[in-house]
Amino acid sequence: MTAGTPPRRDRMGPRTAIARALRSLGVAWRAAPWSLALYSALTVVDGLLPAGVALVTKWLLDVLAEGGAAPGVPGPLVEAPLLLVVFLGVFTLVASLSSHVSAYLGSRIKRGVSLLVQQRLYGAVDRISGLRRFEEPAFLDRLRVAQTSATTAPEEVLGSVFASVRGALTITGLLGVLLTISPLITAVTVAAALPMLFVQLVLNRERAGMLWRTSPRMRRQMFYQNLMLNPAAIKETRLFGSGGFLLNRMRGESVQVNAAEERLDRKVMLTHGPLALLGALVSAGGSVWMVAEALRGGFTIGDVAAFIAAVGGVQGALAEVVLSLTGAYQALLLMGHYDDVVATPSDLPVPRDPRPVAPLREGIRLEDVWFRYTDDGPWVLRGVSLTVPAAGSLALVGLNGAGKSTLVKLLCRMYDPTRGRVLWDGADIREMDVAELRERMGAVFQDFMSYDLPVRENIAIGSLEDLGDTGRIRDAAREAGAAGFVEELPHGYDTMLSRIFYQSEEDFQEEGDEDAAAGTTLSGGQWQKLAIARALMRRGRDLLIVDEPTSGLDPEAEREVQDRLRTLREGAATVMISHRLGAVRGADRIVVLQEGVIAEQGGHDELMRRNGEYARLFTLQAEGYTGTGEVMV
Repeated sequence: MTAGTPPRRDRMGPRTAIARALRSLGVAWRAAPWSLALYSALTVVDGLLPAGVALVTKWLLDVLAEGGAAPGVPGPLVEAPLLLVVFLGVFTLVASLSSHVSAYLGSRIKRGVSLLVQQRLYGAVDRISGLRRFEEPAFLDRLRVAQTSATTAPEEVLGSVFASVRGALTITGLLGVLLTISPLITAVTVAAALPMLFVQLVLNRERAGMLWRTSPRMRRQMFYQNLMLNPAAIKETRLFGSGGFLLNRMRGESVQVNAAEERLDRKVMLTHGPLALLGALVSAGGSVWMVAEALRGGFTIGDVAAFIAAVGGVQGALAEVVLSLTGAYQALLLMGHYDDVVATPSDLPVPRDPRPVAPLREGIRLEDVWFRYTDDGPWVLRGVSLTVPAAGSLALVGLNGAGKSTLVKLLCRMYDPTRGRVLWDGADIREMDVAELRERMGAVFQDFMSYDLPVRENIAIGSLEDLGDTGRIRDAAREAGAAGFVEELPHGYDTMLSRIFYQSEEDFQEEGDEDAAAGTTLSGGQWQKLAIARALMRRGRDLLIVDEPTSGLDPEAEREVQDRLRTLREGAATVMISHRLGAVRGADRIVVLQEGVIAEQGGHDELMRRNGEYARLFTLQAEGYTGTGEVMV
């Protein structure tokens, strides 16, 4: 297997299958121990009931046919045939009640298991501290399958395991009944069943392989589906008339997936047909032989009835076992993706004994930092060395693709440098706990999030320990210039900012309630002010990242936000990114990045005197405002 190639997930040895099945049982036991214990007991009862019914039916028919003594029937039952009828009635009642109780217990186990594995899966994803994993196609494919299987695979494994156990007990019991009648017909029945089991296991492996091979197409299919439903994408698709193009792309992926499934389904049909014919021949031939022997006195009427019931029961139970093994095999393979994601280590390892993150005293230093996103990709940063002084400001400017955002990601330790170091007061940040390091940072990003949450949670998510501090939330909103429009919303700070969720669950009593109140949405500028309020909740952090914070605002609002950000920057090491060079001219130091290297750095006046790249960009931007080529400062 070459480097970067994902491991095969369409094959699984017996040891792996058993280990995953045991883990599934362990999860179920932790989720609902008493329900699992009772469900297991009922599974054993259900599995043995068909054999008990077949045997008691045989005894009853023999007693009635003989009019008294019957070979093989216990003496007390010969004298009380009505007791056999009572047994049959009890068996029927137990079977009926057991099915309902098992369904209830199964639902309890399913809910408990789904909750537990969901928490484990997304908890594991949350423990991945960086961004690299989420940009790897192989990991994204595995994560998609794991998301699908997280709530269904453990449930399917358990259901299939118990169904297989129940079917195996049924087959064993009925074969025991057959063995008392004829060892020869028992052997023939078993021999007819083995090919079906073998073929089904082979088909299971092929189906798992098909699912793994089509996983990238299914992920692309979901991508196109999301584009067809995403409001931001719909604006462009409607305006540009590109909906048909995306629909055709989605259909193309679906056609390819359907073709793969069709080939496998055809193979299943052509394989199972002869096996079904073999089973029918065994049943018909055995019945003819049994009836012929009964006419010659070799078998009783009860033997014939028991044979017919047992053969039919064995074939039915065998079909259940085969179907259960199919489901179990596929579910266990899917569990492999779930296990992989849960066991995925963070892409940003934390030392066993991490260095404490002390308050920033001197500054943050990048030493000869090189970075690229993949081992064979182009260098995004090439030998960058610079210092962000404590309680000082540094601005990053340059054309798109110069490496500004990548440098910020390294400062936030979303990635580690490919070469070089990032130092926090002289200590390599790789020696520190990632979460503790980020606790000392605040940020306002250009691509900020618009959470489908109430206003107060949209703001407080910047500092969740203050979620209950209404005063602090209101102060942050006021300082960001958001308090005015927030207070005019229908429910103020409790207004749900969403068009896909209702204002509250109480507003929606039943599905299809057209009078239920939907949430409210905001303009782009209003959302941006909430993002700034979110950053203001982290006032007092050592490092502040300000990435194009005013890109969606009008000039007046931009001026207000810049004034407010100055208060947020006080006492913090600040890194600013902006294409509006007038917004960063007051920075202590301006660094111009060009194709991943520092082209020049210095203060605004110094860089303008040099008449280099910064002066060129500043002059071009000024011309856009004045149309004269004069630099307006």
